[in-house]
Amino acid sequence: MRKFIFPFFCTLLFLIGFNFPATAQKQKSIIISASSTDRVKFGAERLSQALKQNGYVTKIQNQRKLAAGKNAIIIGVASDDAFKNLPKSSKDKALAAGKEGFSITEGKDGLLYILGADASGTLYGCLELIDQINAQQKLPAQIELTDRPEMVLRGTCIGLQKPDYLPGHDVYEYPYTPETFPWLYDKDLWIKYLDMMVENRYNSLYLWNGHPFSSLIRLKDYPYAVEVDEATLKKNEEIFQFLTHEADKRGIWVIQMFYNIIIPKPFADKHGLKTQDRNRPIVPLIADYTRKSIAAFVEKYPNVGLMVALGEAMEGVGQDDIDWFTKTIIPGVKDGLKAANIQGEPPIVLRAHDTDAPAVMKAALPLYKNLYTENKFNGEALTTYGPRGAWAELNRKLAAIGTVNISNVHILANLEPFRYGSADFIQKSVLAMNKIYNAKGLHLYPQHSYWDWPYAADEVKGRILEVDRDWIWYKEWARYAWKSDRDRSQEVNYWGSELAKKYGSNLAGGKAILNAYEESGEISPKLLRRYGITDGNRQTLTLGMLMTQLINPFRYGLFTLMYESEAPEGEMIIEYAEKEWKKQGHIGETPMQVAKEVVEHGKKALVSINEAAPSITQDTAEFARLKNDMYCYDEMANFYAEKVKSALWVLRYKYSNNVSDLEKALPFLEKSVAHYAALVKLTDQQYLYANSMQTKQRKIPMRGVDKTFIHWKEMLPVFTKELNHFKKSIDSLKAAKGDAVVKIIPYKGAEVNVLNETGGYIVNKNAAVFTDTSVVIKEVAEQLVGLKGIKLTKSNQVKSGTEIRFNTKSPVKLLVAFFNQKDPKFLAPPQLETDASANNYGQSEIKISNAIVLNGYAPANVHAYAFPAGTHTLNLGKGECLVLGFIDDKQELRIFNAGLDGRGKDIDWLFE
Repeated sequence: MRKFIFPFFCTLLFLIGFNFPATAQKQKSIIISASSTDRVKFGAERLSQALKQNGYVTKIQNQRKLAAGKNAIIIGVASDDAFKNLPKSSKDKALAAGKEGFSITEGKDGLLYILGADASGTLYGCLELIDQINAQQKLPAQIELTDRPEMVLRGTCIGLQKPDYLPGHDVYEYPYTPETFPWLYDKDLWIKYLDMMVENRYNSLYLWNGHPFSSLIRLKDYPYAVEVDEATLKKNEEIFQFLTHEADKRGIWVIQMFYNIIIPKPFADKHGLKTQDRNRPIVPLIADYTRKSIAAFVEKYPNVGLMVALGEAMEGVGQDDIDWFTKTIIPGVKDGLKAANIQGEPPIVLRAHDTDAPAVMKAALPLYKNLYTENKFNGEALTTYGPRGAWAELNRKLAAIGTVNISNVHILANLEPFRYGSADFIQKSVLAMNKIYNAKGLHLYPQHSYWDWPYAADEVKGRILEVDRDWIWYKEWARYAWKSDRDRSQEVNYWGSELAKKYGSNLAGGKAILNAYEESGEISPKLLRRYGITDGNRQTLTLGMLMTQLINPFRYGLFTLMYESEAPEGEMIIEYAEKEWKKQGHIGETPMQVAKEVVEHGKKALVSINEAAPSITQDTAEFARLKNDMYCYDEMANFYAEKVKSALWVLRYKYSNNVSDLEKALPFLEKSVAHYAALVKLTDQQYLYANSMQTKQRKIPMRGVDKTFIHWKEMLPVFTKELNHFKKSIDSLKAAKGDAVVKIIPYKGAEVNVLNETGGYIVNKNAAVFTDTSVVIKEVAEQLVGLKGIKLTKSNQVKSGTEIRFNTKSPVKLLVAFFNQKDPKFLAPPQLETDASANNYGQSEIKISNAIVLNGYAPANVHAYAFPAGTHTLNLGKGECLVLGFIDDKQELRIFNAGLDGRGKDIDWLFE
């Protein structure tokens, strides 16, 4: 036996020797400084996990003085004293990278250095190596790179808001409670979301709420202002501390947003105040409460930033905004810092929405240096990657202040709820932020379902999470916020590969899915920017539009900034029709061009998604939902295209008076309804709703109250009725052999006791309307003649605003006329884009367009404010307007265009 032992022993030694280098190669020590921050430790732990998953044996070592052996990965901040003996070239590269930058370099004896210019840079260096390990399933054979992000701030947001109002509360008023937001206390969900953020290199998380302070702190001077019970207050404190700690580990700065001026309901009730009143002057009591709330918040949560929305709940642009920011908010922050004995200034983000941000910043910067500004990219939608005009100029002006300006991709009312993942459109949008806006930050909303977060709108048993469904949305914006100028062909390969991994397809299948995303990704932006009423969330584009909204957009409060700044140069439908009639040339992007293009995009998206389908081997249920969305996009594109063709023939009739033009419009409208019916079938069992905001702010295509008109199946009867009415109108015109005459029914005044009336007048031609001028009515719609108007003092309106106090024994409507001219001396009409309370009385919609003309004035539009029986006070903002009197609430207000602007007759009656 002994003669066999020696040869066997030699063979064993040979095998051990043969395998030793491979075994050693699979062993990696990870060395960090003993003084490393949680952020660096987190990066090292993640790297260790990735190595283990790919077959490596790892151990993390904490060293006070670096004593690296062989085959180690050294991780840390380049300036750490423990790393003073590291190669100078490696440290210099990291430091030169700048804020959040890093370098990965190789040294002798198999050493690898991951060094950051700061703790975040070190973390991102670890994440970069993890990505390469996962892609190659091993450590890369050679690696030498330095990188840093382009955008200073790259953030996502979560709304602590709901699809509808809470009982007894107004818009944005949502206390933090387990009943209202059960997900807020789900730590596993927070970890999942924060992990998504750090994997995508987001470094800021915005929490949106109207007034969060009354859910997070109790004030000594105002203990009754707390809106939650003691147990909930403790839960809120605990989860907020957990969230901010976990976020900080991942390099994420939590920013709490709040609106001004909103006060908590218990505080408001105790002092006989409204929780919100846009036209209320700054009240010392409210200012003191707000300042102390901010101070207490900063003292308790010194590592949390604040985002301030001066507009919407305060009166627009003006001195009040500046005073509130400089005399209440900034002093409150400073009080909190003093109480906590903190020397530095935490960042404050000023939201530029509905305020003169440059003027506010000019006043604030001498008082507080660590300020940022934030402004919407395309309003509350995604319409163009080539913004221009006044909106682009405002963004450049904000960037030129010298602080960081952040571009906000907000709400996405034209995208929800269908899936969106056009890497091409998103890359070009971020390039526009950099090169057109000079912005250095991204603030990203969920692609859909903001008001119903964390759930997606899909009708799936048990619901699915928005963060899972819209993974590509977050990944694409983050990739280009890190670096926007990337080679297009390489990007197609990158996203094709990502989609192939997601669905278990080959690369060709992944690229086909990407192409479907990119073709469909052009449809909603083009539709809204060429046909829409607004870039705000009062319009849900995917639900369609009424014919009157296409042929008479001004009646619905057309937000012209969308056409002037958030779209390429081009023509609205009404402009195109007029030029066609006058045989004039067209300019830029036209309605017919878009009608043709969106149909082509839809066809190509279907071809691509069907090309990919045979190669799908995993996540098949989600792929089926994505595929269905492509069919939804296609039907929506055809619905709009056919309806616009019909609208152009209808508008031609406005000039020709030829009924045959209406007859030519009819087949297109019929096709449009047929495509919408197909869209209903595609969404009926697939979606719970089209829009997550289900309150009275929604106006287009239909006013949404109590969660009505939130689904396509609710709109199909409306479009069918519109079609049938049009057919009857054509028959009536043919029977009358020409124009049909709409019967005029005058409005009857209601008996109302005006408590602060300064005088009155009877609405008619030549009637004087102000107490301090001789201006008289030149033209007026017949329906308004005979009403008892309230004669007001014009100078007081401009200086102090308009207040109407009255009591009534029955429900009434108050008619108010707003002049069609943008000028600070005129009161701006109710506008939901900037004022969430602009429909609290049903007043946001124009009832009669171009209804009254004063000598020397532009025509005015009439809006109606509805009130129940009782005593009321209506405060209107500063600026001239006309108060035309009260009518009975039951009286029908047929919406129409009186045409006193000289631009032609009203034809809305053809459809309603």
